[in-house]
Amino acid sequence: MRTMWHRASAVALAPLVLASAVGCGASGSDGAAEGTTLRIIVNISPNLTEQYWKGLFAKYEKSHPGVTVKLELTGTISANAKLTQDLAAGDPPDIAQQIIPAPDTVKLFEDLSDQAWTKDTPLVDQYAVGGRTYMVGVGEQIQSLVFYNKEAFAKAGVNASQIRTLSQFTAAMGSLKSAGYKPLQTAGQWVTGGQFSMMADASVLTGNPQWIKQRNDGEVSFADSGYVPYLKRYEQWIDKGYLDKSALGLTYADGQTAFLNGKSAMYMMGSFFVPAADAAKKSDGIGVFTMPTDGAYPSGQFGNISNPYTVVKQSRHKTEAIDLVKWLVTDEEAIKSQLAADGNLRTGFSYPMSSLGTSVQKILDGTPSVLVKSGENQPVAGFSDELNKQVQSLYTGTSAKDAAGGLDKWWNSQN
Repeated sequence: MRTMWHRASAVALAPLVLASAVGCGASGSDGAAEGTTLRIIVNISPNLTEQYWKGLFAKYEKSHPGVTVKLELTGTISANAKLTQDLAAGDPPDIAQQIIPAPDTVKLFEDLSDQAWTKDTPLVDQYAVGGRTYMVGVGEQIQSLVFYNKEAFAKAGVNASQIRTLSQFTAAMGSLKSAGYKPLQTAGQWVTGGQFSMMADASVLTGNPQWIKQRNDGEVSFADSGYVPYLKRYEQWIDKGYLDKSALGLTYADGQTAFLNGKSAMYMMGSFFVPAADAAKKSDGIGVFTMPTDGAYPSGQFGNISNPYTVVKQSRHKTEAIDLVKWLVTDEEAIKSQLAADGNLRTGFSYPMSSLGTSVQKILDGTPSVLVKSGENQPVAGFSDELNKQVQSLYTGTSAKDAAGGLDKWWNSQN
């Protein structure tokens, strides 16, 4: 993923290179010059490893002689930060994965609106900026999910199907702790704020899908909103020991491994967790339910586009870069590979799923909506990092009220 949660959506630009790219979609290397090297920034995760990306792009290289795809790994920084570094150094990559263009950043990316193939890609209209397409994706993720250890629930006498409200969720944590389990697994890095967003957004944005737009317009605030009860619950869970304070020292991968190894009973995470459970051969022992809420149940699923790609405007190989992105989001084999690798979904495309994957699909089928933070409802740039900071501050004594006020103060300072 990238994580996909921070994830985290115009100027029309149609140079001749775009026209030539449109007309050469079905021919081998599509006019790529011999010896062309395409540099692509990719997100590395427990599922999307360097080895995975090399294997995927090797298939493209095989059918496009003369083209070499070179990985630009993000490492410990975000794809946005990597792109910023490269552009500042005057060494632009050709493609960036896992970056969501916003009104103030679309100038960095090629306008793909004239590419007819983009119209059939997932959530493309929701992520348009100013009515223009700068990004396309492979599939979609849902993230308002709670995975649970079936053995732990049985030992604690907890029935997952009866957990619908935050109070019931909290009571289940108490039973699990009494049974000798860490109730809820978290971690440091982006995970803390990411999990909070997966939980709170499901309720708040189901009740008011325009909340972020209204926050952008100064009509609402965090301190006087449905986010406060969730911050208070989170604070309560820390105080009761349902969340381990030392977990902030764990990486995303460490936290995932701890849950898979049975050290904790529940794990709030997106659908992209499923492949990790499958790879560890733990899927049959794990169940999943939609996020508890004090509002409508089931709530909408906080979600986002998966494996999004942009073509960097300063690319020196735009025609070839557009063709590679087209292949990534329209080629049937490439689509299924990427969907399966990260547990993502796309209408009209199926692949063999474990029992856990099938359960996630059923939740998606039954959800009233997929809540996407994009377009008019896209937060101020950098918000996910600030949310992460404020949620982590709860572990060191900051109150829920002060954390909400901190979010408002930060947001206001960005305008």
